Amino acid sequence: MILFDIISIVVLFILFALTHSLLASKKIKLVLGERLGEAIAFYRLFYNAASVIFFLLFYLIAPKPDITIYDLHYPYDIITFVFQVLSFVGIIISARPIDLLEFAGISQVIRYHRGNYDENDLDEKQPLITDGIYKYVRHPIYLFTILFLGFRPTMDLFYFVTFICVVIYFYIGSIFEEKKLKGKYGKDYEEYLKNTPRIFPLKIRKGNQTEFI
Repeated sequence: MILFDIISIVVLFILFALTHSLLASKKIKLVLGERLGEAIAFYRLFYNAASVIFFLLFYLIAPKPDITIYDLHYPYDIITFVFQVLSFVGIIISARPIDLLEFAGISQVIRYHRGNYDENDLDEKQPLITDGIYKYVRHPIYLFTILFLGFRPTMDLFYFVTFICVVIYFYIGSIFEEKKLKGKYGKDYEEYLKNTPRIFPLKIRKGNQTEFI
């Protein structure tokens, strides 16, 4: 029964992840851009809303076994909470260089109504960010979100399985995201890839060379 619940959680999360990734794919945006024209400006807003809805459906449908992995007590729960707060601060710092209105899809709609939306932007335009905290990891928001979710005083089975799925999804998603960024920013981004870790500031040895994870 427990194994079935775990498999169900993983399968449902995969369905969410596939839907989320499919809607984010450039091919889908290009097809919609050809059909919608400048109305593609509304896509980012739709995408974000759909992502929230699909995740809520995952949360509501997924089984939640009454199994506690661990429950930290004083002072370890306080220590864990402090690290969680620090991780949240890291998320905020990582998000500061990003145009959050653009990320949310609001700026696109504003440009559309002002009559100056460029449909070649598809659903979003963001500059290449390589300074600040982005000098140390390419995806600091992923890193600090993982830490924020992981530093938890109490961990049940549903949360633990979902957390593992999120970590894997972030890593796989970053690979596809970077393929799009290579096409968008070219050599500047390829040079950035060589010198900056992906999510975790760690290296592995491959023969006589070391590479970022």
